[in-house]
Amino acid sequence: MGTIFGIPPQALFGQLLLGLINGSFYALLSLGLAVIFGMLNVINFAHGALYMMGAFVAWLLLTYTGIGYWWALLLAPVIVGLFGVVLEKTLLSRLYKLDHLYGLLLTFGVALIVEGAFRHQYGVSGQPYPIPDALKGGNNLGFMFLPNYRGWVVVASLIVCISTWIAIEKTKLGAYLRAATENPVLVQAFGINVPRMVTLTYAFGVALAGLAGVLAAPIYQVSPLMGSNLIIVVFAVVVIGGMGSILGAVLTGYGLGLLEGLTKVFYPEASNIVVFVIMAVVLMIKPAGLFGRER
Repeated sequence: MGTIFGIPPQALFGQLLLGLINGSFYALLSLGLAVIFGMLNVINFAHGALYMMGAFVAWLLLTYTGIGYWWALLLAPVIVGLFGVVLEKTLLSRLYKLDHLYGLLLTFGVALIVEGAFRHQYGVSGQPYPIPDALKGGNNLGFMFLPNYRGWVVVASLIVCISTWIAIEKTKLGAYLRAATENPVLVQAFGINVPRMVTLTYAFGVALAGLAGVLAAPIYQVSPLMGSNLIIVVFAVVVIGGMGSILGAVLTGYGLGLLEGLTKVFYPEASNIVVFVIMAVVLMIKPAGLFGRER
C-alpha cells in the first residue's frame, strides 16, 4: 500500500480516528459548557470534575452493585445531574446577578473539592473499566482497523450533540429557554417557572459531562485527574467556537479534535499546543469566537 504525503495510510487514518475520538469528547463537554453559559451566563469550571464524576459513578455502579455499562449510560448522567441541581439551588443561584468572575471562582472551588475528595478516597492511579461485550472487537476497513467501541463513541456523541442542538434551536422548549435568558420577567409573566427552568438547564448541562465521563471510562482509565487534564482544552474549544454558541461548540469540538490528530502525524511536537495557538489567532481576529455574538 502506498503513502499519503509520505505517511502510511494506517498511521494517518489511525491518528485521524484518535482525533475524532478526542473531538467527540471535546464536542460533548463544550456543548454542556455552552448550554450552561448561553442560558445561565455561568462559566462552569466544575465541568471537568463532573465529567470525572460521571466516569466514577459508572465504575462504582459496576464495582459495588454489578450494574453494567448500558445502565450506567442512563444512571450516571442522572446522578451527576441531581448533583448539579443541588449545586445550582444551594450555591449558583445566589450569584446570577453578580459578575461572571464570582461564578467562575465558585465552580473552580467546587472542582477542587470534588477532585480532592475522589483523590483522597481512590488515589491518583486509574481504575480500569471494561468495554461492554457487545462492543468488543473491531473491523478491518482495509486502510485501518476500527475498534467497535471507538466507533460507537463517535456515533453516540454525534447523536447527543445533534439532538441537543435541535431541542434548543428548533423546539418550543428551546424558544422558552432562549427567551428566559433575554427577559426572564416577561417569560415568568406567561406562567413559566423560570427558576425551575434554570435549574433543569444547569442539570442538563452537567449531565452531558457525566455522559461523556461514562463514554470515556472504557477508553481512558477512570482517574480523579481525568477531568483536570481535559477541561483547559475544552474551555479553549468553547472560546474558539464562541461562548454560549451550541453549534459553535459542536463543530469546533470535532474540528479541533481532527486537527489535533493531523498535527500528531505531521508535526507531533505541536500537537499539545495547536488548540491554544488557534484560540489566540481567533481571539485576535474575532474576539467573540467563530460562531459567537458580540454582547
